[in-house]
Amino acid sequence: MNEVKSAFLQRPHSMLTGSLVAIATPMRTGGALDLPALGRLIDFHVENGTAGIVVVGTTGESPTVDVDEHCSLIKAAVEFARGRIAVIAGTGGNATSEAIALTEFAKKAGAQSGLSVVPYYNKPTQEGLYQHYRAIAARTSLPIIVYNVPGRTGCNVEPRTLARLSGIPNIVGVKEASGNMQQMCEVCLAVPASFTVLCGDDALALPLMAVGGRGVISVASNLVPDRMAGLVNAALAGDFAAARATHAALLPLMLVNFIESNPIPVKSALAMLGLCKEVYRLPMVPPSEASKARIRQTLADVGLMAVV
Repeated sequence: MNEVKSAFLQRPHSMLTGSLVAIATPMRTGGALDLPALGRLIDFHVENGTAGIVVVGTTGESPTVDVDEHCSLIKAAVEFARGRIAVIAGTGGNATSEAIALTEFAKKAGAQSGLSVVPYYNKPTQEGLYQHYRAIAARTSLPIIVYNVPGRTGCNVEPRTLARLSGIPNIVGVKEASGNMQQMCEVCLAVPASFTVLCGDDALALPLMAVGGRGVISVASNLVPDRMAGLVNAALAGDFAAARATHAALLPLMLVNFIESNPIPVKSALAMLGLCKEVYRLPMVPPSEASKARIRQTLADVGLMAVV
């Protein structure tokens, strides 16, 4: 544990601060991974001020890639990043053993952190959640971010549990995607200042930062990385007037990304902008024509494409 604590103390806190993109996973016609397209997307984010790449998360369609593909995406992201931008690897699983194996792989591959989703479907107790993350942390020095998204997992990490987890040296933060602002406020009060609270919902990033959050793991930044970085950086600097103006301008885009299940709308939007193909894996399917029309109009409204 001394080695783990030493690694934690030497960790640059800035890698967990700012606008981090929950990057989409490009696929070729037929469904194969398109790793060269992933490289181009990472270059796009480096050029536009994104603080970090979160690979193989929900927006990266992690439930539909197998273990080998999951590992290849982490490895490719680290290689494409070439040290220019932090890589946070999705390393969660509903079995603790699987989450440990993915976290160990991410560490060996060179990722800067692991994003470990709350175990899904099996609905562990709060004690089970604590023991799950404690077991992962005991096996690696990789900094771990807890990913709390009860709408998808069926299980909520309560603030008191996060407070307990914050005492484990290499559990360094949480992606709070409960959508519950009261809980987010309670989390910010419950954990020490060294424990980073990141928002998991673009539309709530600014409110969370007003009470102590340090950034966002963003879907919208797939499309507007420069503007999301500007919003978050303004809030971090205390310029809430500028942050509010950007938030207001981008709110329609933040919301349209969830008119159907994420990542369906954002991947459709990326395809409209020519950044990747609109290819999903079942059970994900393309959005309805009505949704596509709304997505296209919203892209036009925020200046990303010609008026339709």
